[in-house]
This record gives sequence, structure tokens and C-alpha cells, in this order.
Amino acid sequence: MPTNDQPSEATEVTPVHVDHLIANGELAAENAWCVSYDADTLPEQRPAFVPLALWQANQDDAELAPLLASDTELTAELGKQLSASPAIAIDFPAFTDGRGYTIARLLRERYGYTGEVRAVGDVLVDQLDYMRRCGFSSMALRDDQHPGDAIRALNAFTVRYQTDVEERQALFERRLAATSQ
Repeated sequence: MPTNDQPSEATEVTPVHVDHLIANGELAAENAWCVSYDADTLPEQRPAFVPLALWQANQDDAELAPLLASDTELTAELGKQLSASPAIAIDFPAFTDGRGYTIARLLRERYGYTGEVRAVGDVLVDQLDYMRRCGFSSMALRDDQHPGDAIRALNAFTVRYQTDVEERQALFERRLAATSQ
């Protein structure tokens, strides 16, 4: 029997949020992507979301994708550069920090990004419907959030008054169009 000083085998590193990923409105069967906040060192585990500057320096590595901080300024040049990535993670350092919503909406509407946009960090069930409406296609829930509650929250509303990245007309405009036909 091994002692505490000698591990018996190398332990597998589990990706972040493996059991708490909501993708395209459903609980994901697996989460291959890990999230690394280390701005200086590439993670051993792949595929991985890494801080933007580290991703930019290693864009030839197809197993890396950018992790955008909530204070990232999306310029036209950066928007074009990000379009080459199959996935983008946006960090929510605190659930009260709403700047990630703006980043996702800009990626979708202004820069035409069509790949996966994932919310990571302090992501709560209460935020998921708003995240989806802003363009997030997947959300990695905080560990204390229940995935079943997340799925129910995503399906709680069937009618919305405001526009979003998928519905370009407000409810009153849709009603007006239906009555004028």
C-alpha cells in the first residue's frame, strides 16, 4: 500500500465544470474544455480556454481558445481575430458583473461570430435565460448550482417583450405584424 509521500498513480486532472455545463439548452454529456486563468503558462490539459494574450501568442494551437476577461474591449480588429476561434469563453468574475453580456452580444451582432460562446466563472441559474438571449450558447455553472434547476430556468419563459440576438422584433412589433396581415 502506498504511503502519503508516494502517490500510487498519476491522478487525472478533471476539466473545470465537467458536470455543470449547459450547452444549447441541455445538460451537456461531457465538457472536454478546461479553463485556465494562468496568463503566463499553457495548461497541460487540452482543449483549454486560456487568457486572450496567451491565446493570441499561440493561435496555431487548435486546442486552445480565448478566455475573455469581463473588461475586454472588443475592437473591429479583435473581433476579426476572434472569428478564427471555434469557441470563446467569457469570464464572469462575479455574478454582479454584467459586462460579459455586452461582450457576447457584440460578438454575435456586430462581429457576426457564429461559434460557441461560453459563460464561465460565477455563473448562476438565475442568469441563464439572459445569457442565452445575449448570445451565449453554453454556460458553465458555478459548482453549487443545480443543473436541473438550470434547465428549468432556461425553459421558464416562452414569450419575451424585448429583442435579443435571436428574436429581432419586440413583442408589440410581432403582434402588430400579425394583425396587419
